[in-house]
Amino acid sequence: MDNSTQDFIATAVSFNNGVVQLDLADGSAHAFPVQYYPRLCNASTSDLAQVCLRVGGRALRWEALDEDIWVADAILQNYPKHTSEAVAEAPAKYH
Repeated sequence: MDNSTQDFIATAVSFNNGVVQLDLADGSAHAFPVQYYPRLCNASTSDLAQVCLRVGGRALRWEALDEDIWVADAILQNYPKHTSEAVAEAPAKYH
């Protein structure tokens, strides 16, 4: 089966020791570290533990962090690209 067309539905979600654990409707489980998501990696343990399922088990939501993650993206490892914040040099002063 082609995983890109499979509908991944979580029946339970939990957070423990920096890892989000998903129980899926097909009986399997999946886990991923929060470090893959910029809004999660620096969040407090109490905020991370307040995750809930949305969209019929197809999405994860952290209300306090304003973060939503599609379950399919987490399972297929479609993690956000980490971009470095570049700072431009101050403009040259010409006289």
